[in-house]
Amino acid sequence: MPEEPPHSGGPAGDGGTGLVMANNETVRSFLLSAAEDRQHLTDELRELASSLSSRSSVPYRSLRSIWSALPPDGRPALRRLFAGVEFVFSRPKRREKSEELKARLRKLAELAERREYEELVKDIAPKKKTVEPFSSYKDQIGFGLHVVLIMFTGYLVGFAAFRALFNHSSVMNTAGGIFGLVCGMLLETVLFIIRTSNQEMVSSRSASNLKKHL
Repeated sequence: MPEEPPHSGGPAGDGGTGLVMANNETVRSFLLSAAEDRQHLTDELRELASSLSSRSSVPYRSLRSIWSALPPDGRPALRRLFAGVEFVFSRPKRREKSEELKARLRKLAELAERREYEELVKDIAPKKKTVEPFSSYKDQIGFGLHVVLIMFTGYLVGFAAFRALFNHSSVMNTAGGIFGLVCGMLLETVLFIIRTSNQEMVSSRSASNLKKHL
């Protein structure tokens, strides 16, 4: 007597998941005979057998349910039923990349392309000289003296201007000096921003000109 295959649970329905086998003459003949067996099978199983007999592939779970419902003397041996049966494997769904992953991949590709370009032109292009502000003590001391001079000049100008306007009032004269000092600080800040922007523009233009020549 053939042993009954292990039952893995689940309904005896159409079974779209799990192991799927190609339908052949042996399996089709078994399903057609099961569809006519009113004595041992329920209407649901007979309808299932009739439906599966016309298909090109049969879920193992559904075929097992029909085979298990039949008496041992009224069903074929499993070895003879599954002889020559081929399994049908479905192609897995392609995983879609998220927008965050796509953006990250684009960024990595741009970085790799930039590195390849720099490696290609490293023997041709001159080395970049990164001129950073205050990169040496000389620059720092010079900038500090320049700021002090501008602030002192602004204080003197403001002090003299307010002294002429407000009839030698000490309070107003001091206020004018402080106002001139603040204006000197603002002027120095604007000049520093302009100098830094000009250096960045010059370096970017030289890089773009080099790319055009290459």
